[in-house]
Amino acid sequence: MDRKQTVLIVEDEKNIVDILRFNLQREGYETLEAFDGVTGLDLILEKQPDLILLDLMLPGMNGFEVCKTIRDRGLNTPVLIITAREAEQDKILGLGLGADDYITKPFSIRELMARVKTNIRRQTMNSGGVPNTAANRLELGRIVIDKSAEQASKDGQDLELTQREFALLTYLAANPGRVFSRQELMERVWNYEGYVGDVRGVDVAIRRLREKLEDDPAQPRFILTRRGAGYLFQSE
Repeated sequence: MDRKQTVLIVEDEKNIVDILRFNLQREGYETLEAFDGVTGLDLILEKQPDLILLDLMLPGMNGFEVCKTIRDRGLNTPVLIITAREAEQDKILGLGLGADDYITKPFSIRELMARVKTNIRRQTMNSGGVPNTAANRLELGRIVIDKSAEQASKDGQDLELTQREFALLTYLAANPGRVFSRQELMERVWNYEGYVGDVRGVDVAIRRLREKLEDDPAQPRFILTRRGAGYLFQSE
């Protein structure tokens, strides 16, 4: 019998935890719960869940600190931030610390479950490994992408990218010059098929990626915006 996948809920509002637990277990997941950041971190390190639903405003240790700690320790467990905070800077910070995605309260249970399934499936596929062949290497002028190692470099220097940033860069760079809408990127990079919700996560991820990739993020030369259309990659 296959092992049930486990989702850790780190959230200090009991009614939200109850709703999430009920819906996750109905979908066949095991659940673990923590009502503060310190307990959540302990459970992450001890139980190694398959996905973490992480609130930002937590007692003891906030969600930003939890996310940073597990990434600093080399854990690639998917992290989906759940937050009532609308400030874009919070989303930028969360994604920059290594979170895979975010969803803002109040949220649709159907959408949240779809994101849980997508992120767990993506992690499972990534853990299978990719053969190291020339087909998995993109050389685009100053930018080199090694898909098998999930590593990108510029001018010979490795870029410190999150998994989501690497996936976004790789997808755009594999199709240089082609403009992709935010909706397309949500479907192709985030794997949210038929996604019709908030696409601002793409803008946040692009901004973070530019900060690490571009010589001057305010005047990007690799990842360009086509107003009203979307984003494209061009090599120098």
